[in-house]
Amino acid sequence: MKFYWQLFCTFLKIGVFTFGGGWAMIAIIEREVVDRHRWIGSEDFVDLLALAQAMPGILAVNIATVIGNRLRGLKGSFAAAFGTIIPSFVIILLIAIFLTPETIKNNQTIASIFKGIRPAVVALIIVPVITTAKSVGITWKTIAIPIAVALLIYSGLPVVSNPILYVVLGAVAGYIHHQHSTMKGGESK
Repeated sequence: MKFYWQLFCTFLKIGVFTFGGGWAMIAIIEREVVDRHRWIGSEDFVDLLALAQAMPGILAVNIATVIGNRLRGLKGSFAAAFGTIIPSFVIILLIAIFLTPETIKNNQTIASIFKGIRPAVVALIIVPVITTAKSVGITWKTIAIPIAVALLIYSGLPVVSNPILYVVLGAVAGYIHHQHSTMKGGESK
């Protein structure tokens, strides 16, 4: 029971002190789960992050759920997920009770707070993207592919602006690359 409480409190703390959603939480979750508590390894964390991204729903809750599941099964999933959800729920509830949209728009202090948070959120999102890219071996050569795809989608041309096309092409290219690498590896033995 003590571990579930520790898991819950860890994700509660992350939920309370993180603005900007799931990607902003990733670096903090990794620091807590991998570096501080050493519950899982760095490679395992990247695998769980990929799994969490593939699941429907909110990334922060998904990553908490898969980490909790890896550590203690279903009960661990609930402990980590509730720890992540409760702070946002309480904060949104308090905002809904005490602040109206007009209050937020017309109050310079609140507007300044939100403007000040924006750059911090951008930094909190960029850091896990860079660290995850390094840990999975993304180089400047491989980053050209998503940049090219983003530019083609942004171009608005009907033939090349459909993101599903790039997902299918990426899957086919990945399969061909894997088959080619396997054949090369088999020949050298």
